[in-house]
Amino acid sequence: MQGTMQKLKVLFLCTGNACRSQMAEGWARHLKGDVIEPYSAGIEPHGLDPRAVAVMAEAGVDISGHHSKHLQKLDGIAFDYVVTVCDHAHESCPLFPGPTKVIHVGFDDPPRLARQAQGEQEALQHYRRVRDEIRTFIEGLPESLLQDRD
Repeated sequence: MQGTMQKLKVLFLCTGNACRSQMAEGWARHLKGDVIEPYSAGIEPHGLDPRAVAVMAEAGVDISGHHSKHLQKLDGIAFDYVVTVCDHAHESCPLFPGPTKVIHVGFDDPPRLARQAQGEQEALQHYRRVRDEIRTFIEGLPESLLQDRD
């Protein structure tokens, strides 16, 4: 066992950096902050989703201080892994220099599902389900990333 292992720099990328990537960053910081240095960004950022903030707070994770940011704002950071959490980000994912490994783990889009909801409680159920799916994924880190290495 090494003495001080450097934290893995992991970027969670989605289209808007409003919901799923923010949840993933929040969970990673909350559950795995000792081994992962998490970041999140979007390809077309459009603001932090208030429902994402609300359901994360229900689970004891405060992401209210996060802000939606464009991938370009993180230029110059050498990520170990980029995890795309939506299909659009995966399809439009830019090439990352060096040894960065890109992994796709798709999650449903709560804002899109919430548009069909019959009221706020049903809308929030979509957010809670995806929040919990993301938590389960984050709980498996970093081992699940390392297993995927060539």
